Amino acid sequence: MGPGTDDFARTRLTHSLEVAQVGRELAAALGCDPDVVDTACLAHDLGHPPFGHNGEVALAELTRDIGGFEGNAQTLRLLTRIEPKVHDASTGRSAGLNLTRASLDAATKYPWRQHEGPYPTAKFGVYPDDDAVFSWLRAGAPPGHRCIEAQVMDLADDIAYSVHDVEDAIVGGWLDLTVLSDADVRSRIADVVDAWYLPGVEAPEVDEALMRLTATRSWVTGYDGSHRGMAALKDLTSQLIGRFCRAAEEATRARHGMDRLTRYAADVVVPRGTAVEMATLKAVAAVFVMTLDDRQTLYSEQRAVLTSLVVALVRRGGRDLEPLFAADWAASTDDGGRLRVAVDQVATLTDASAHAWAGRLGVG
Repeated sequence: MGPGTDDFARTRLTHSLEVAQVGRELAAALGCDPDVVDTACLAHDLGHPPFGHNGEVALAELTRDIGGFEGNAQTLRLLTRIEPKVHDASTGRSAGLNLTRASLDAATKYPWRQHEGPYPTAKFGVYPDDDAVFSWLRAGAPPGHRCIEAQVMDLADDIAYSVHDVEDAIVGGWLDLTVLSDADVRSRIADVVDAWYLPGVEAPEVDEALMRLTATRSWVTGYDGSHRGMAALKDLTSQLIGRFCRAAEEATRARHGMDRLTRYAADVVVPRGTAVEMATLKAVAAVFVMTLDDRQTLYSEQRAVLTSLVVALVRRGGRDLEPLFAADWAASTDDGGRLRVAVDQVATLTDASAHAWAGRLGVG
């Protein structure tokens, strides 16, 4: 949902808790270490800046000459540097949360440097400045290959995202599921699936996925906000999560057997039909919430706030930074390093605090 538009829409925190719940259960079913997967799930969105992926766009543009900005790379930076639980006397700087190699590897959704991924993508998992710790946590790992714990985290994120965004859209009044019977609506959904979530999928495959989903016993055809209506919607959410988890568990076990599956011994298998169903649900939320014309002005304003904040912090010589970041600013030896510090500061803010800082500094 749009930031600040609904007091009851999920937040990054509630989403992360839900991802952790799904991931932990799926990890236990596959024989992964539930604690490692739980850690990765709770950490997976920590690096997202204010305004989520929209904020990433603004910060990536500002940092294109110093290694870019990517929420997943920022997560690694936060876990290993920004969050100061342990201080490394040998380097004179924070060692972050001092997590294990397995936990950090599980939290690394894109285990490669910028432009070095195994397939064309703008996603990456580490900035040049953090290469040393990345090399340590990936020591002995197949290049560009995620451990199964990271794959479970990623699948849990996909499941929670696909199901809960639709639930929020219904509760928020953005979506009436009866419109899914309209051919034009289904065509728009198929276009978004292909463009955003599952390239190469064709409209008939999306139609079949919608038919399977709407034919389930728990599918709801209306929502009136009553206790009965909310219970039915929550049941649909639970049933869909179970459906996707069971499909992945059965397919993974069919390929890899019943032994414990850890690290690089196996890969999560998601059946094609399940992947299309999840992508279709994501596209439903995108069509009825994220791509609406009246949201584009808001998105532009959000990017302007973050851009103005970073520019102001740099222009004012870092004197407005919080003490932790002020120390990093003082230790920086060039303009690129100081720009990264300003971005680190802004990336830690919430949506509300970004607006508050912009107001205080008279920008945005």
